[in-house]
Amino acid sequence: MNLTLKIWRQKDATDNGGFETYKVSDISEDMSFLEMLDVLNEDLSRAGNDPIHFDHDCREGICGMCSLYINGKPHGPKDAVTTCQLHMRSFKDGDIIVIEPWRAAAFPVHKDLVVDRSSFDRIIQAGGYVNVNTGGVPDANEIAIPKVIADEAMDAAQCIGCGACVAACKNASAMLFTAAKVSQLALLPQGQVERQTRVENMVAQMEEEGFGNCTNTQACEAVCPKEISVTHIARLNREYLSAKASSDNI
Repeated sequence: MNLTLKIWRQKDATDNGGFETYKVSDISEDMSFLEMLDVLNEDLSRAGNDPIHFDHDCREGICGMCSLYINGKPHGPKDAVTTCQLHMRSFKDGDIIVIEPWRAAAFPVHKDLVVDRSSFDRIIQAGGYVNVNTGGVPDANEIAIPKVIADEAMDAAQCIGCGACVAACKNASAMLFTAAKVSQLALLPQGQVERQTRVENMVAQMEEEGFGNCTNTQACEAVCPKEISVTHIARLNREYLSAKASSDNI
């Protein structure tokens, strides 16, 4: 398989950046998208050129690092997969593939395709935790949780923080990410102590980071590799209104 790649190159956050065109040949359809980029980087390195900088870690669809905008869609043309799970059989011989970093003010570009997503870390730090008594490890079944609630919390907990929701949103909103983290803990008995302060603090941090507002176009759900539902955004709004009403009455 022979391909033409149009890849965004940017030296650092202050550089304007631009697209550069590369050719790759003899690409196996069984390669992952990242393996294809590895082949390109080997060719660039052998020629004494600066390789393409992109994020990757586990390459198993778990870590959320492989944040690439491929032909106008986060993580590429397939649904419910991360870039590292995208295989080259999803493309055809002779295709032109356009590769960009996430585009959001809250995700500044470090270099080439690498963006700074530490804003997500700060949202988690603002309230994505629970207070527990330390000591002996409690039995796993000591706190009974109905299966339907446990399943819904697990669905929210699947969020890997890749940022595809932000990249796809016309407002660069982080509502789906924040909602998943709030929803996960709001559903569980272990998360009740900080329930009200959590949602207030995480929403405040999200706004401070410069993410846009949600306008319910559901583009975030459409591109989420873990298929996180926008129903969690509805829960976030309920949690936030409840918390604000309670604090206003104190």
